[in-house]
Amino acid sequence: MNRRSFLLAPLALALFAPQAQAAKISLGELSRYLNAIQTAQADFTQINPDGTISTGRLYIRRPGRMRFEYNKPDDTVVIAGGGQVAIFDGKSNTGPEQYPLKRTPLNLILEQNVDLSRRSMVIGHREDGPKTIVTAQDPEHPEYGNIQLVFTGNPTELRQWIVTDGSGVKTTVVLGQLALGGTLPARLFNITAETDRRGR
Repeated sequence: MNRRSFLLAPLALALFAPQAQAAKISLGELSRYLNAIQTAQADFTQINPDGTISTGRLYIRRPGRMRFEYNKPDDTVVIAGGGQVAIFDGKSNTGPEQYPLKRTPLNLILEQNVDLSRRSMVIGHREDGPKTIVTAQDPEHPEYGNIQLVFTGNPTELRQWIVTDGSGVKTTVVLGQLALGGTLPARLFNITAETDRRGR
């Protein structure tokens, strides 16, 4: 599997049990919610572009830092930190594949100040039963792809996202219970430290 497509491809929507229609959450409230997240972690289930399933643990430390640890037997780790994204393929003997974080749709939710009301950033905002779904892109670089964020309300909570890369490849990440707050060590998001740990 191409791990870059994990970050750049859209994340498929999870199946929610039918529930009553809920009011669409405003972009201002969603921006406030995302900006209030300093650290968070959750288990995740990833639906890959080829339909296979991966699972693991996600760590977020805003701004600009995220880590995906895949469960065994997959020894892959994806780190966003220092303005870069690094993909450590557990089956590879070479160093990590790297590219700028700003070229991925995930950068939109890892920015210092998330403002979904920014002109041309949000290209979709709708409710679907209990869910509010927002599709966002970099207005200056729509060719980088987009991210579709799925929230539920009362209280507002991020449940999943779908990343679509510039070639239209989609990847879905469904979150478990998102645990907010707490201390996450800087080494989790240190690409150099992970490279040294793996001896590559």
